[in-house]
Amino acid sequence: MVQDTVRDTKIARIIKTFSIILLLYTFLLSISLMSHAFKGFGRGFAETLIVTTSNPFIGFFVGLLATSIVQSSGTVTSTIVAFVASGALSVRCAIPIIMGANMGTTVTNTLVALGHFSRREEFKRAFSCSTMHDFFNLLTAMVLLPIELTTHYLERTAGFLAARFCDFSGMSVKNPLDFIIKPSVKAIDGVFLDFMHLPVKLASFFMLALALTVLFLSLVYGMKVMRSLIIGRTEAVLNNILGRNAALVMVMGMLFTGLVHSSSVTTSMLVPIVASGILSIENAFPITLGANLGTTFTAILASLTGNVAAVTIAFAHFIFNFTGIIIFYPLKTMRRIPLLLAKKMGDIAYKKPLYAFLYVFVIFFVVPGLLIFISRVLK
Repeated sequence: MVQDTVRDTKIARIIKTFSIILLLYTFLLSISLMSHAFKGFGRGFAETLIVTTSNPFIGFFVGLLATSIVQSSGTVTSTIVAFVASGALSVRCAIPIIMGANMGTTVTNTLVALGHFSRREEFKRAFSCSTMHDFFNLLTAMVLLPIELTTHYLERTAGFLAARFCDFSGMSVKNPLDFIIKPSVKAIDGVFLDFMHLPVKLASFFMLALALTVLFLSLVYGMKVMRSLIIGRTEAVLNNILGRNAALVMVMGMLFTGLVHSSSVTTSMLVPIVASGILSIENAFPITLGANLGTTFTAILASLTGNVAAVTIAFAHFIFNFTGIIIFYPLKTMRRIPLLLAKKMGDIAYKKPLYAFLYVFVIFFVVPGLLIFISRVLK
């Protein structure tokens, strides 16, 4: 009788483990499909925005809006690298756009957090986790953008490094997720475009709707399975391990993000884990910072073709994130600033969920779009 109970428990755990793997796959598929759909909506528009920008302050909001539309800072920064390499965009104009792109990449994990809105306590933790990334990038930009405009710190430092790396030939690293996610995205794309013969924008709309549905379902069922599989002392052990060596955790986040070529994947995976209470926001923070560094690898690899200007932009992105970590992580007083702001946003989302939706819409789309429009009119 006891042996049967033990066997049934083991079988149940195996089933739950496979369920988590399947739900993780659908979660990652929804993120990739959402990004693919957004690209169908506005990649050309984003590229036009980037190449026609000369005002450095507006450039920041161009990078923010372009990345929010395309849903990929890697795509935007690689595009910027290509523009700089071709001479269509100067290094000085490109750096503020890179800063904005760094902020814009956080929209994906914030959208993931919105999927928890029907469960208030989860939503509070999820929104705190996602906005923690927002506030770190925003605070870093608030400190470094004025410094860059007055001293050209990033341009000079990145230029120094670029002069020593520009002799490397171009390199590439395969994204392992491409082998398991991209075929499914391509198949879904084929159904709407090739089989149903829908216009690109309409197909993108349906793919976005499908992505959001799959995302919501994977979050709902994933949380239930995860809670039943990882309970009790496991949560305390996980937080204890991750809390011991922040530098190692940061490196892990950086390497994983560099491997999958997307900080959105890393940070979006953190959101439901923090929402479930398995991981604290404090221990998720260094993983997020590591992901911020890891996302710069794509542009660095794309730039190593001998063009000094392109390499400079790629290194400027890395130095921007690295400097932000130096400013806001080592000292506990500074580290608490983005965390306290994120927790405050979580409290607001808990009390007024509508404000969370408004936050995403206003910060990532309305404000940058309005400022860019005004700058075009005044010009």
